[in-house]
Amino acid sequence: MAKKLLLEIVTPDRKVLSQEVEYVGAPGALGEFGVLPSHIPFLSALGIGNLYFKDSGKAHYVFVAGGFCEVSGDKVTVLAEVAETAAEIDIERARRAQERAQARLAQQQEKINYARAQASLRKALARISCTEAAHRAGTC
Repeated sequence: MAKKLLLEIVTPDRKVLSQEVEYVGAPGALGEFGVLPSHIPFLSALGIGNLYFKDSGKAHYVFVAGGFCEVSGDKVTVLAEVAETAAEIDIERARRAQERAQARLAQQQEKINYARAQASLRKALARISCTEAAHRAGTC
């Protein structure tokens, strides 16, 4: 039997996932990274994007925004500000959020509002991308 990793994803509100997996790919603050069993220990800040993991050769997707990822032994712990599995994402809500953010960006008001709109847009696009990737993989 192939060696696996224990992937745990938690937010301040709940445990999103606790599962043995073959591989984890995550959106680090400085770029994406991947983790296989027996990976060297490390800690990374998370950006906004799609974490994915492989189980039985199939890819599964989880939207994450902010937080940290710790790799220790054969365990990957994700402490995320926001995390939603692809099945939990309301695609219509994400599309409406995308439209609102694009409208705010078009107005180009104060810098702080512009930064918030950019972050909202990135989150909406990542949620949409997460569900689309899960549908392509047949795991949603």
